[in-house]
Amino acid sequence: MKIGIVCYPTYGGSGVLATELGIAMAEKGHEVHFITYRTPVRLAGYHANVFFHEVEGDSYPLFEYAPYDTALASKMVDIASFYSLDLFHVHYAIPHAAVAFLARNILKNKGLHVPFITTLHGTDITLVGTNKSFKPVVEFTINASDGVTVVSKSLKKDTLNSFDIQRDIKVIHNFVDFRRFRKTDKNHFKKAIAPNGEKLLIHTSNFRKLKRVQDVINIFQIIAKEVPSKLLLIGDGPDRQRVEEYCRDVCQCIDVRFLGRQDAVEELLAVADLFIMPSAAESFGLAALEAMACEVPVISTNIGGIPEVNIHGQTGFLSDVGDVEDMAKNALILLKDEEKLNQFKQNALVQAKKFDITKILPAYEAYYQEILSKV
Repeated sequence: MKIGIVCYPTYGGSGVLATELGIAMAEKGHEVHFITYRTPVRLAGYHANVFFHEVEGDSYPLFEYAPYDTALASKMVDIASFYSLDLFHVHYAIPHAAVAFLARNILKNKGLHVPFITTLHGTDITLVGTNKSFKPVVEFTINASDGVTVVSKSLKKDTLNSFDIQRDIKVIHNFVDFRRFRKTDKNHFKKAIAPNGEKLLIHTSNFRKLKRVQDVINIFQIIAKEVPSKLLLIGDGPDRQRVEEYCRDVCQCIDVRFLGRQDAVEELLAVADLFIMPSAAESFGLAALEAMACEVPVISTNIGGIPEVNIHGQTGFLSDVGDVEDMAKNALILLKDEEKLNQFKQNALVQAKKFDITKILPAYEAYYQEILSKV
């Protein structure tokens, strides 16, 4: 198959999934074309059968903002026509589903039939998509898509509750690539970070308000009073400065390190003892899954798709959003009991293997074939 993938090229879960899915499809012999405004962050180095096409929007005095949607649709039409694409797979409904609808119709007028699949990832439904400024278009383009997938059962339920959907939606969970995310011997890293054998806690996110990174600081404060620990905060985003200022105010950032964006996050996960995810919204919890693949138990909230990944009392613990005391208490249960902690680490690995890319990829391939068979 020749597949056009449209996604955001940033560190968010939708872009990560889209990129790794495309690379995996290319490794199986399919031809994959990424179409976006910048090289996706996970698209490093050369990959056979992978092409990248940059969308450029020229400035013009009439426009306050360059019309990216129009430029993207034109690029999709151009690439589909020249490379004879079989289908588009667009990730994140806004604006990609609407743009794909437009591109499909333009191609149809040219005598080309290129269906598109929309994958919904979370905030495009639960937060942004239900905004009255976007809802009519999101609802229409979901129904107009040739195929629709969601990354969790929870997100499917939210989609059906929030929109008038007149079509089937298929659940295909997010996945993890164990060639990259796995426990490796990086003890020299841990000794450098925690020279006195302190426990190592990690949080990764894009530092948006809904990630509740300030809660991570508060959880760590409680833990550190009872168990010598270090905290690594990985990522960047609009809440970064506020959280760092808060950290300085409450604990002078002692034993807390802000590492910013890290391409080799798996090397840091490999030495972690616990992963902290106090989010107010998560459609799936890909960051938690990547931690679990590295044998790191997860202390998280119980919202969205997280309970489909993190099993309470087995791979970690679940708490209500904002219940910092309960999350800290659960973390201490593991940190104070080395045998229990090691058992949870093994449980996390077993659970993560259920989402191995080698198990999830065939579901996407089969769905592509199903959609193409209807053209």
